[in-house]
This record gives sequence, C-alpha cells and structure tokens, in this order.
Amino acid sequence: MPLDRRDFLRLTALSAAVASLPAPAMAETVNGMPYRVLGRTGEKVSLLCLGGSHVGRASIPEDECVRMIRHALDEGVNFLDNAWQYNAGRSEELMGRALKDGYRDRAFLMTKNLGRTREETIEQLETSLRRLDVDMIDLYQVHSIKFSDDPRAVYEDGVLDELLKAKDAGKIRYIGFTGHFITAPHREMIERGFPWDSIQMPLSCFDYHFESFTQEVLPLAVEKEIGVIAMKTLGGSPGSVPRTGLVTVEEALRYAMSLPVSTVCSGMESMEELEQNIAIAKAFEPMPLAERSELLARIAEEASDGRHEPHKTVWHQRA
Repeated sequence: MPLDRRDFLRLTALSAAVASLPAPAMAETVNGMPYRVLGRTGEKVSLLCLGGSHVGRASIPEDECVRMIRHALDEGVNFLDNAWQYNAGRSEELMGRALKDGYRDRAFLMTKNLGRTREETIEQLETSLRRLDVDMIDLYQVHSIKFSDDPRAVYEDGVLDELLKAKDAGKIRYIGFTGHFITAPHREMIERGFPWDSIQMPLSCFDYHFESFTQEVLPLAVEKEIGVIAMKTLGGSPGSVPRTGLVTVEEALRYAMSLPVSTVCSGMESMEELEQNIAIAKAFEPMPLAERSELLARIAEEASDGRHEPHKTVWHQRA
C-alpha cells in the first residue's frame, strides 16, 4: 500500500518524534529484571522475552529446553514467545511441559497462528492450547503478515471474528499481530482500525536503514498505544548483526531496549546465551540519543542494502 504525500509527511513527522522518545518508564523489577507495561493492556512484562523458536530447536535436548525456560522464569523473565508452527509443534509442547509445577502462574504466555480463514484460525488455536496444555493464552497473535492480501483476509475472512469469539470464551486474553518482511501490510493492519493489543516486528539498529519498521510502523504503533514487541534485534540470521564486527550483542540489545517498546524478544539456544541476555537486561540503562545516533551512523553503509537482514532480503528477491 503506497504512501500518498499527506501520509508520507505525517509518518515522517511521527518518525522524528519517535526517534527522540526515551525508553518507556520501568513499571517494576522482579528479581532484578525490569518490567514495562504492554501498551494499553496494563500488563507488566519483562524487558527480555524468551524466543520460542530457538529454545525449541531439535538440536537442544528436551530436558535442557525445559531447564532454560524455567531458569528464565526464575530470573524474572515472564514473557514467553511461541508459535503454532515453531519446530513442528515441539516448541509449544516443551513450553507446556516447562509450565507445569506452578510455573504457569509466573508466565505471560504468547503464541501465534498462521490462520487466514475461520477454519485455520480455530484449528490452530485449539492445537496450541492442547500442546501448551493450558486453558487460556495471555496473548494470541496473527503471525507473519506479509502478503498485500493478508490484512483483508484477517479483517474480512473471519479471522478477527474467531479471535474475538475465543476472547469472549476465555481462551485468549489479548490479540496482536506480527511480521518481519515488508512494512506496508503492517501499516494497513493498524490503519484498518482494529485496536490491536500488540505488534511484533523487527527493530534492530540495522532495520533503521532498510525497509524500516522503526521508521514506518513503530510511529503508528506508538500513536495508537499498541504494545510493541521488538524482534530480530541481532539481525535474524543467528548473530548476523554482531558478526559484522560493527556492533556488539550488548549494543544491539541495548539499542532495541532503548526504543519505545514494551519488550525485546530474543532467540537463545543455550544456557550461556540466556544468561548473557538476562545480564544485559538486568543491567539496562537507556542509550542516550547521541549514542544511538553514533551507532546508526557507524553501520549506515553496511546496513543500507539489507544484507544482514535475510528475513527482508529473501522476501524482496521473491517479490
């Protein structure tokens, strides 16, 4: 959906305003972990969110997956990410196992589906509830908005209707959407008017320079008081941003955490990576605007063509 001149000028003004916004105020701390409020929901969520795709990979033994999830919760990470399709259901099943023995009470549980019809939405929601072995999911997100027709399908083909029915039935509490390919469908999802509780999107320092969700979508989300979940903060392909040698893991996470976001979802495949990210979140101090500007200038040339954001460039090559 191309921007007309009036929308472009409005978005440009919003982008400038968002760029100067401080990180949201801390709502509280739990075991040293900062918490922020998720948009207009009033829910307090940890600054670090445990990514469900990485922690459920087949390369990680089942008991280690469960141990990592529980350790994150013990350390104050309450926001757990997942999705219906992650690792053919293994991620949801292992997270369900980890949430036994009282751990469910400590978690703000999120998962996603790929449904674009009523039938797919119902089937995938019920499957996720069964795998996670819970009666209710805290946040349920329409996943991977990328095609130009996706917003229409969500709004007009019964997806939203079924999610609202599920909310009324007590199966989900909040409704959001995600995507990491192109920005236009995200803008349309917001501008069609549903009061989304959350949006999950790429918000790395490299994102600023190519097909930028930071510039084109984040301002709209902030304007509408939608809870923002940052992802792909290290570039998407494991560690692609730090591998450039221009940015450290700590800088990349601290940059994203300094944006007007509620939480930063990070994929962690080992206890060592989990401990590193927990330590960064617990020690978080907002990155001053001058430091943020220096970082963006430092990476501008390397980030300009999206080569370190394969989730975007692969899609652009196909389009």
